[in-house]
Parts: sequence; C-alpha cells; structure tokens
Amino acid sequence: MNWNQIEGNWEQFKGKVQQQWGKLTNDDLDVVRGNRKELAGKLQERYGKAEEEAEREIDDWLSRH
Repeated sequence: MNWNQIEGNWEQFKGKVQQQWGKLTNDDLDVVRGNRKELAGKLQERYGKAEEEAEREIDDWLSRH
C-alpha cells in the first residue's frame, strides 16, 4: 500500500493509525487528515521522537498495511 491510498481513504485508516499510536487524539487525526508530514509531526510532538524515527515508524506501519 502507498501513502496516496491512505491519504485518499483517511477516514477508514484513522482507527488503524490510532491503534498503532494511541497517544494521538481524534483532534490530532483531524489535523493530520492523511498528510504524512503532519502525522510525523504529531508523532514527534506526542512521543518525543526525532523526525527520522517518526518517519521510520510510519514506513514500518505502512509496510504492514
């Protein structure tokens, strides 16, 4: 799966994203709206991750879906 598919079907993927990263709130996910950079930024903010680590986690998650 690629990010364009997730972005285009964000409402369907919000729950899966929240299962993976439980600290993200519904408001966070509404702000993200399928934007990968926004998601990485929220992961950095909520989990104190470096940008590279957040991007790597997104890649890992993406490869499983």
